[in-house]
Amino acid sequence: MRYSAFTAVYDACVLYPAPLRDFLLWLAMTGTFRARWSAQIHDEWMRAVLKTRPELAEQLRRTRSLMDQAIPDCLVEGYEPLIPGLTLPDPNDLHVLAAAIRCGASVIVTFNVKHFPAEALGAWGIDAQHPDEFADYLFDLHPDAVVEAAKKQRANLRNPELSVERYFDNLLRQGMIQTVKNLSGFRSVL
Repeated sequence: MRYSAFTAVYDACVLYPAPLRDFLLWLAMTGTFRARWSAQIHDEWMRAVLKTRPELAEQLRRTRSLMDQAIPDCLVEGYEPLIPGLTLPDPNDLHVLAAAIRCGASVIVTFNVKHFPAEALGAWGIDAQHPDEFADYLFDLHPDAVVEAAKKQRANLRNPELSVERYFDNLLRQGMIQTVKNLSGFRSVL
């Protein structure tokens, strides 16, 4: 599959909820953009899950491995030297910005948009977007790809199988309001 040069870094907070992580991975597999993350981002979302669900450790390691296999060249490396020269409201997010700079990302997909102010990202040509805004942007550019990603995600949810309405409810619980509006016209193919 050929991937676009348009690159997005997924922050740990959007990889933490399994339904959203799954949707974002299906979007990435469309080839309409390049999804990237780092080992440190992996560690962060996995640590957050394990705080409340330590019994999932083995399953999360498998998920991490499958993610890295599913998306070619997803892992950003060599960003650490950039961190000392960066400033953000939350210093714990510097590694995300550094990874985005290192891989030439145009966007950081995050729930914590306020942690990545435009004045801090502008010099690098990077924008921070809520995952719903990001999916809406992709829908404007490639509606067929977003619909196909949703269709594939829903088809893979077999235990239990979800009706389209329950699938939409899952996305809404992740804050994907505009995404559900966009997909609503495609119920018959989902």
